[in-house]
Amino acid sequence: MIYFDNSATTYPKPVSVAQAVASAVAKLGGNPGRGGHTMAMQSAQAVYKVREQAAKMFGAKSENTVFTLNCTHALNTAIKGVVPPDSHVVISSMEHNSVSRPIYALGEKGVKCSIARVCEDDDETLENFSKLIGKDTKAVICTAVSNVTGKILPIERIYTLCKEKGVCLICDGAQAAGVLPLSVNTCADIICTAGHKGLYGPSGTGLLITNGVYPILPLTEGGTGTTSLETAQPDIMPEMLESGTVNVPGIVGLGKGIEFVNSKGLANIHAKEQRLCDIFISYIKNIRGIKIYRGSGSYAPIVAFNVGDIHSSDTAQFLSDNGFALRGGYQCAAVTHHFLKTLDQGVVRFSPSVFNSEKQVALLAAAVKKSANF
Repeated sequence: MIYFDNSATTYPKPVSVAQAVASAVAKLGGNPGRGGHTMAMQSAQAVYKVREQAAKMFGAKSENTVFTLNCTHALNTAIKGVVPPDSHVVISSMEHNSVSRPIYALGEKGVKCSIARVCEDDDETLENFSKLIGKDTKAVICTAVSNVTGKILPIERIYTLCKEKGVCLICDGAQAAGVLPLSVNTCADIICTAGHKGLYGPSGTGLLITNGVYPILPLTEGGTGTTSLETAQPDIMPEMLESGTVNVPGIVGLGKGIEFVNSKGLANIHAKEQRLCDIFISYIKNIRGIKIYRGSGSYAPIVAFNVGDIHSSDTAQFLSDNGFALRGGYQCAAVTHHFLKTLDQGVVRFSPSVFNSEKQVALLAAAVKKSANF
């Protein structure tokens, strides 16, 4: 199987990641922050090292860097922790269900939502956001990169707009982290991202990074290893948002993933993956009936396409039967498909990683052509 579903989760992982996870399981048996014995302290030190690595990558303080289960967990924590009842939020037309569903749930508490259409022209996109931000708006929740099409949003300009209007910007960085630079100094007040995608960490890892400007109420309460005799949840970061035992093997593996990304360099990773996308487009653009969902704007290394009127799931199944892993369907992004007008067909998503080759892309393109004649 040739794997091109890296927007869902990267595969393979760097060898160093797998080795770090195995070593943590074997050697870091203590519960970090839950005791002063040697094993607990070693685990705590290992976790803190990765916290510092992640903080540096996103321009944050270590105490404002929170480990989560995944990006969905981070987004739910940020959204429900910042947005009060009977308020207003703005999201983009390219949002994942991890944004739209928490907002929908908050509708029961009187939260109203407006959707800003994302255009190929960044000026138009910015104007669409500006028109919707009002006096009751408490937050803008916006992806940096569409997980369906790879469209790059002008996140830094949106953040500048939000600062001018005194509104918190929560950024979904799941598709951008590890490929494009993100910082809580220039892109958002709060960045939520996955550890298992472009950061090449294990599944079950995520990050919430904040600049500390907007307080975040805890999504869960429980054991934190501090103030154990107090009934109230601690109000210090990161413990306030990290109830329960953290995923030590996953976090240690994530640290090695971050090291891998840093060793390659974001610009180099982006350049290689984008080159593979360009090659793929050059191969398939003349196939009869092909539809490629890209405009004239900026795109991350993702290509969404369809073959004629064939449902995307059927195309993806055909490709799977021929040895290629791509995702067909709706990519957990109902809002995006509504605006793309692809609710009947979905799309097939091609998303390479640094481990893919031009030869693999050529083989895939031949299979796509074959699917058009199937």
